[in-house]
Amino acid sequence: MNNLHQHCSSLKIAYVLLWFPKPTETFIFHEIVRLRRMGLPLKVFTLYGAWKRDLSPEMASTNGTTRMGVSSLIRILFDIGYWLKRSPLTAKTLFFATASRPRAGLEKAGENLWAFLCGFSLARIFMKEEIRHIHAGWAAGPATAAWVASRLTAIPFSFSARAWDIYPPDGLLREKIRECAFVRSDSRAAIVHLERFAHGHEEKLRVIYNGLTLPSDSKAPVLMKAPFRLLAIGRFVGKKGFPLLLHSCRILRDQGLDFRLIIAGSGPLKRTLQSLCRDWDLESIVSLPGFVSHNRMRELLNRSDILIVPSVVHRSGDRDGIPTVIMEALSARVPVVATNVAGVSEVIQDGLTGKLVLPDNPSSLARAIREMTTDRSRAIEMAEEGRKLVLRQFDPERNCRALFHLMVQTSSSGSAEPFPRDGEEGNKG
Repeated sequence: MNNLHQHCSSLKIAYVLLWFPKPTETFIFHEIVRLRRMGLPLKVFTLYGAWKRDLSPEMASTNGTTRMGVSSLIRILFDIGYWLKRSPLTAKTLFFATASRPRAGLEKAGENLWAFLCGFSLARIFMKEEIRHIHAGWAAGPATAAWVASRLTAIPFSFSARAWDIYPPDGLLREKIRECAFVRSDSRAAIVHLERFAHGHEEKLRVIYNGLTLPSDSKAPVLMKAPFRLLAIGRFVGKKGFPLLLHSCRILRDQGLDFRLIIAGSGPLKRTLQSLCRDWDLESIVSLPGFVSHNRMRELLNRSDILIVPSVVHRSGDRDGIPTVIMEALSARVPVVATNVAGVSEVIQDGLTGKLVLPDNPSSLARAIREMTTDRSRAIEMAEEGRKLVLRQFDPERNCRALFHLMVQTSSSGSAEPFPRDGEEGNKG
């Protein structure tokens, strides 16, 4: 590793995202900050403009990002013309491959189309700046842009695969896996899904868990006294399952449980949740305070008895990977009740580190919440075990070091050395 650190000072790595920084992507923000502190010459490129809402002070002070956005359209068209003249066969092959692949929904198709176009401009920028490796933070648009730039320049690329970006997959996922240096996923569940598209290239798939983003030097009091303080955090979108949670709250209210629930977040389903609260007469016990910035998250957790993560598989196929809020809660020793979706069971082991129930079952969720409130000692015991697990499995220094190693290695050789297929890359010392 010392040799890698010494060598990396001469390398330049491009990290491609849609937005940076983005308040709901604290895990990516802290990953980039940590990689830079390790000495990796990392430059961020975004396909969209600047995100200006709800940024923490630390995020708001970030600079040095190269952004594309609609203002870059004329430049992009010029750069497409440049590559059609310089590498006509490669450019035309890219256009054909992109146009002939099936779409994965309107939103993802639009993202991929814009990313594809941006890739032609990024290719020229990367050549000019002597970039040695390209890493995309997501498997959809950012990885498409990285793939295009890599095909045009022969600069090796890699990408992270997480949740929405692969559920459902876009039509280019097979090509991107086949041609990349490695794919980093932050859950084992995603690896199992990706193997369906990686025939003959399974060795490129690596599990490197995200790192904790909140301090873990103190523990929440978890009073567990009526009215019990329940908490849920996330974007107001279908896969988060908040209507299911409200249904469970209705059951608990009718059973006489004395509690208060905060659902912190924002998104397109806000009015739906407000209507359910009103229709089910939950407005006096359920609060929707809006988005809570990351720097206030610990304060919110410290005032809670139970975190509830009611994730579901959306009808589109979209689902969570491992919701970051689970790790944040357990690192603060807050008991967790969650549904068994995607990678959640890699953290919440039923009866050991929390309570895990089947998705789409409000009665089971309500029962698990009630059981958690009846035995504070048992709840804290599970939260303590969960805390030990996340401090070990989501250690930010160790996991970033694993990603650092892969990036530097592929920047030097163009490919990553084979690793054991146990998926424990993020847990190597």
